[in-house]
Amino acid sequence: MTTVQDLYDARVAAGALKPDDAQIAALPALERIRAALAEPPRRGLFRKAPEPPKGLYLWGGVGRGKSMLMDLFVETLSVPARRVHFHGFMQEVHAEMHRLRKDGVEDPIKPVAKAVSDDVRVLAFDEMQITDITDAMIVGRLFERLFAAGCVVVTTSNRVPDDLYKDGLNRQLFLPFIELIEERLEVRELASDRDHRQDRLQGTQVYFTPSGPEARAKIDALWEELSHGQEEELVLHVKGRQVELPRFHNGVARASFYDLCARPLGPADYLKIAEVLRVLILEDIPQMGSHNFNEAKRFVTLIDALYEARVALVASAAAAPEMLYVEGAGSFEFERTASRLREMQAADWGG
Repeated sequence: MTTVQDLYDARVAAGALKPDDAQIAALPALERIRAALAEPPRRGLFRKAPEPPKGLYLWGGVGRGKSMLMDLFVETLSVPARRVHFHGFMQEVHAEMHRLRKDGVEDPIKPVAKAVSDDVRVLAFDEMQITDITDAMIVGRLFERLFAAGCVVVTTSNRVPDDLYKDGLNRQLFLPFIELIEERLEVRELASDRDHRQDRLQGTQVYFTPSGPEARAKIDALWEELSHGQEEELVLHVKGRQVELPRFHNGVARASFYDLCARPLGPADYLKIAEVLRVLILEDIPQMGSHNFNEAKRFVTLIDALYEARVALVASAAAAPEMLYVEGAGSFEFERTASRLREMQAADWGG
């Protein structure tokens, strides 16, 4: 039996983690859940699984180690669990509900919740945030059924529960979900002063030129460190469109210039990307001009969205920022983008 504390200590001893008092203080809450789930069924004629333990809502600033603690917790579990980004999970729920409605099912939440609870005992969500009214209107009923089926929910978030769906449309209909979260989950702040994500990028080269095998090898190493060797595709739904981030893990995505700027994406798409991500690795930015003016316009919009949301950027490009767009309409306006790309290379950028 490996406890969460055991695994954390082993990672510190191996040099993979730096000890952090706030993280260490959160370990007993995760261990409480792991230990309860590891209890065997009660003996007797009518064997019954123990009552599910209260879950955990772990919130705090970006880069404090919430996702890392979640990974450790899931690694120690002896029961079926699913570790998934909350936004991706909700997109799956909507897709399945849409399919069931087409098949004539009047209340698709019931079979969707049953399918989830039949497969797992623990749902480990990363980055719970609710900004979409379609999510806000179904999470309450969905989670009620998951809890009733014995699912244990452990989630991370950058927001305290009371700030979920803040200022959202018809928010009063969402308030019962906040009450449900506070009733069924222990709410705990991870109040570390350190941004460990920024520590990983601190002093690290984040803009590589020219693009090519050498730049790709260095970005591969950064990606491995930031993703811990795990990745999945994340599909964002924006106003009926799909925006695909081919490689994603824990708020970090890796995509090419072609993926994000050669496709017909607009400001709303880039704002959604900036909302979901904390780090974007953007590869193979070409030199731009009148021959690829539309791609250049999208690139400017993307950088503006990342800049305003203070998303950390790692990039490989054909040239230095000032030389990416030197001729054609908009070259003067591109000077602001070049300036922002320079600013985003600073050691204290992000968060």
